[in-house]
Amino acid sequence: MKLIAEEIEAVEFITEEKNGKKSHYIEGIFLQGDIKNRNGRMYPINVLANEVAKYDQKSIQTGRALGELGHPDGPSINLDRVSHKITRLEQSGSNFIGRAKLLGTPMGTIAKNLLDEGVKLGVSSRGMGSIRRENNCNVIQDDFMLSTAADIVADPSAPDAFVDGIMEGKEWVWDNGIIKESEVAKIKRQIDQATLINIQERKISAFESFLQTL
Repeated sequence: MKLIAEEIEAVEFITEEKNGKKSHYIEGIFLQGDIKNRNGRMYPINVLANEVAKYDQKSIQTGRALGELGHPDGPSINLDRVSHKITRLEQSGSNFIGRAKLLGTPMGTIAKNLLDEGVKLGVSSRGMGSIRRENNCNVIQDDFMLSTAADIVADPSAPDAFVDGIMEGKEWVWDNGIIKESEVAKIKRQIDQATLINIQERKISAFESFLQTL
């Protein structure tokens, strides 16, 4: 499973005041389905809808739907970098409209200060999934899992190569609720180089080597 990040610029940062206390929110499109994005990827709407329903039940409704400030280099949520909590994510056509509240954490405070100083920020979804090439488009498969619907980023149009580059040669494995990183290049190479006679033996050997890394 590859780490996949998609950036969205069409969001609004809103300040609401109640009883003299200001709260900052992010609102807008967090996810888009059935359209080839600028990264050359397409999320079938049924894949997104199924995963968003799970994400809503397991994370949003339980108050655990968190996002970070910046571009994390893995699928896990780093609590020391959490800046906001996603409070709503609803489907509207082929889009999923989200709302998130900036928190009083160190990273949340930095995000608020940046906004107060007029810095333009965007959001980036982060998840894991398999990709299959179809009709000149990379289509996300139905094993897709959301890590977060939105991280806050300062350069939503730029980090594609950065995220892909640091993950080159790596995949992620979901094992009993734990996300584990796996070096798969060597295993793939062993299987690719195997002959028809010993390919099954190579597959078994490669799988045993993989298990030892977990």
